[in-house]
Amino acid sequence: MDARGPEAPGGRALRDAAENLFQELQEHFQALTATLNLRMEEMGNRIEDLQKNVHDLMVQAGIENSMKEQMLKT
Repeated sequence: MDARGPEAPGGRALRDAAENLFQELQEHFQALTATLNLRMEEMGNRIEDLQKNVHDLMVQAGIENSMKEQMLKT
């Protein structure tokens, strides 16, 4: 007998069911965390690509050089 005393009828089955549910929740949470991390990494890559494209467009439009010149004058 353990230190908790005698179990109520059905107590072991209830505890086992709770442990199984907890295990399933942990697995789902880990899968969700992995999915979110992957999507955040993909979003970061898309943002970097967007920044590069905006920079390239600014250079093509001649905006980049004029902004640098204005910054040097101030």
